[in-house]
Amino acid sequence: MHIGPLLGSGRTADVYALDGPWVLRRYRHGIDVTGELAVMSYLSASGFPVPRIGPPAEGALPTDLVVQRLTGPTLAEALLAGTVTGGEGADLLAGLLRELHAIPPRLSQDPEDRILHLDLHPENVVLAPEGAVVTDWTRAAEGPPALDRAMTSLVLAQAAVGPSSPFGAQARGLLTALLPGFTDDGGVPADALAHATALRAAGPPLPADAAAVLDDAAELVASLAG
Repeated sequence: MHIGPLLGSGRTADVYALDGPWVLRRYRHGIDVTGELAVMSYLSASGFPVPRIGPPAEGALPTDLVVQRLTGPTLAEALLAGTVTGGEGADLLAGLLRELHAIPPRLSQDPEDRILHLDLHPENVVLAPEGAVVTDWTRAAEGPPALDRAMTSLVLAQAAVGPSSPFGAQARGLLTALLPGFTDDGGVPADALAHATALRAAGPPLPADAAAVLDDAAELVASLAG
């Protein structure tokens, strides 16, 4: 497949058009996609909604990932447009995390561990015609599910308290609706929130405005979860 024009850029990767129903995600900073491919393949085989993995493109690099070109808005776009309510968005996020954490770990021998996305927020959920699809598995790991719930909550809280976030009001409403939905799954314990905060601070580097409100965001999650 021939690599086409640049479609968009994120914090860690650039996305290029490819032939047919595929896009190429090219990571910067030398990120190797081997682990991400393995996790996505495992989850796909387990029935979890991840993008399909495509064939290698011409001149592909170790930092390249070819995946399905998804159509449809992200959950963040749908919330901003008002086509999805905060309650509906919260139910969707909680359900996706619950479904993910029902899948046994791929590598860990600890029966309590599960695969964790560690960045599951509305911009990484695409509302495709066939249903919600979870993207960007760069940070996926294995561990206790509470850490994943804490990380999702913390990312939303950063958007909620960030002074320049265009998604602030929606993020706060989503977080307020989401945390009660976590109760039956074990909630967001203080140790999991502290771990998530440390991971978030450690990297990859956050935009300056998001880094500046990290502690305030953790306090918001703690107050709402308590």
